Amino acid sequence: MSREGMFRDEAAVEVSAGNGGDGCCSFRREKYVAFGGPSGGDGGDGGDVIFEAVGNENSLFHITRNRFVRAGNGMPGGTNNRAGPAGKDVVVKVPVGTLIMDFERGNLMTDMDAVGMQVVVAAGGKGGRGNARFASATNQTPRRFDKGRYGESRKLKLELKLVADIGLVGLPNAGKSTLLRRVTAARPRVADYPFTTLDPNLGIWETGVGNHPTMVLADIPGLIEGAAEGKGLGHQFLRHVERTSILLQLVDCSADVEDPLADFRTIRNELEEYSSELATRPWILCATKVEDDEAERRAEEVFAEAGREGFKISSVSGRGLDQLRQELLREVFPTV
Repeated sequence: MSREGMFRDEAAVEVSAGNGGDGCCSFRREKYVAFGGPSGGDGGDGGDVIFEAVGNENSLFHITRNRFVRAGNGMPGGTNNRAGPAGKDVVVKVPVGTLIMDFERGNLMTDMDAVGMQVVVAAGGKGGRGNARFASATNQTPRRFDKGRYGESRKLKLELKLVADIGLVGLPNAGKSTLLRRVTAARPRVADYPFTTLDPNLGIWETGVGNHPTMVLADIPGLIEGAAEGKGLGHQFLRHVERTSILLQLVDCSADVEDPLADFRTIRNELEEYSSELATRPWILCATKVEDDEAERRAEEVFAEAGREGFKISSVSGRGLDQLRQELLREVFPTV
């Protein structure tokens, strides 16, 4: 499948709720009743457009294929005080983590940050009252009735921020996708060249631990210097780590990299430039591809630069992965 069919973290959609049905103007016409009273029923309410956050979606791609969403109109009221049927609601399922914004103003309307959350983004119009509603002691044959009201219409902008426990950050080819494959059931593309990962990938780690049987890891495409200012796809990528509890920063310490220390500083700088809050998020340092003495030495230099100990791993040989898993469990689930 092409990239266009795999992932979308932005979408625009026009939503229109249903119009209310008109009220009815009628009078009873029964045998032996010469002057029947008003019997016009109310019109049905228009259907709502509702967004629902679901956990089994991680892309807005399906929204881009259906950019116009319209709910059903209410039906007119009938004779004999029959109310018109209400219009059918439309429920649009979006990934948990979707931000709903007004397209024109850009203001945030709703943050769909919990599975099962529902919000009415366009309310259906109220059905009109039939003439039976207007009968009184002084007006027993009213001919007044209401027209149904129009439903709401608006254009929305959707942005997705992936919801994960751990966000993997690092320069291109730092080993994020390979680590995700080893720890979870995810199968991102892996190759020895930069930018293999063009879209964020989510991996589910079956931890098997008590009340926390799963953990979600997000592999964020490799950052480059200037990402915080939007170079490459900086802002689009960085926003996907804003909801994570822990950042796992990976630094390639193999001989293939010219300067691991510079790579480490680049990522820290980009996080700070993008968000001071994100830069102070709890994080774990991980030296990757540590498979020989030179990589060992480089890893120690990176730890000294960071002023903290980290983990030396090799996703190919499996070195250090068990210890890293235990640390991730302790950080995300402190009571485990």
